Amino acid sequence: MKKLSLQQNEFYISTDKSKLDIDAIHDFLSTKAYWSLNIPREKVKISIENSFCFGLYEHNKQIGFARIITDFSTIAYLGDVYILEEYRGKGLSKWLMETIMNSPKLQGLRRWILLTGDAHELYRKYGWTDLADSSKWMELHNKNVYSN
Repeated sequence: MKKLSLQQNEFYISTDKSKLDIDAIHDFLSTKAYWSLNIPREKVKISIENSFCFGLYEHNKQIGFARIITDFSTIAYLGDVYILEEYRGKGLSKWLMETIMNSPKLQGLRRWILLTGDAHELYRKYGWTDLADSSKWMELHNKNVYSN
């Protein structure tokens, strides 16, 4: 799969997994992300290996991340989206979302899904809406899977 790389001033976005700083991603997800607190490093590594990932960097420092679980044909789940707190308010989350939503590999999908507790307005800017009929959705959710 062809790797994407976009530059904007001192920042860049890349889909090259070899550039991802798994330790930095794990640190954020396991200590700051309400959805994955205490996630083991190995789980993060495996999730990255099996997803289409977007890294956001300042020079070579990992400052943001998003991953998509997809079949590249019909459906995509957007998850683990973050920008480090000290880089928020600079338009980087919007740039990351624009890059994801315009990615040639992710065009023509029948459905996108995500879960968010606090970024609804960001996603609405890119066409996301609340579920039209939540009665059709089911889940099997173990919110304490990473707690021992």
